[in-house]
Amino acid sequence: MKTITTISKGIYKEKGSKFLSFAMPVTDVDEIKEILEKYRKEYFDARHVCYAYMLGEERDTFRANDDGEPSGTAGRPILGQINSFELTNVLIIVVRYFGGILLGTGGLVAAYKEATADAIKNSEIIEKTIELPLSIHFTYELMSDVSRIIKEFDLNISQQKFETECDMTFSIPKDKYELIHKRFEKIYGVEIM
Repeated sequence: MKTITTISKGIYKEKGSKFLSFAMPVTDVDEIKEILEKYRKEYFDARHVCYAYMLGEERDTFRANDDGEPSGTAGRPILGQINSFELTNVLIIVVRYFGGILLGTGGLVAAYKEATADAIKNSEIIEKTIELPLSIHFTYELMSDVSRIIKEFDLNISQQKFETECDMTFSIPKDKYELIHKRFEKIYGVEIM
């Protein structure tokens, strides 16, 4: 999954209006509510504080808000840029200071899109591998069979205990979890916990 590491800023100006954009990493809706409240207080003199966010590894929790702009002219373009960059666990806020000249719906869409793109381009985008824990229990005699799978998949052992009976825990990339789980199941005597 792709996300950003720290807060970044962007700006876009059009016909006297100024669009300040802020992209930030987030983890849940409660955190987003606190951040939005903070930005609304800080930019109380702005005409609009619009935003969009995307959460979750499946990118299935999202919202876009126009904050009084014509429907679909602010939140949707912000969310569109989040989707274009395939980001998740991100909140983007665009603060608009009205410059006295109406931009029209097309102009607003373009302005919010450009302001958002500028904040994203100024951020550090990282790709995170989603990992799931897998724990196994086995007798020491099975160590060579277990070691073969560890080597084959280059697994990182996060916890281990070796005695006459052994315990190991791994962090497995989500996309390989089922395959590795099945490989360990094939070793008679290995218990998956």
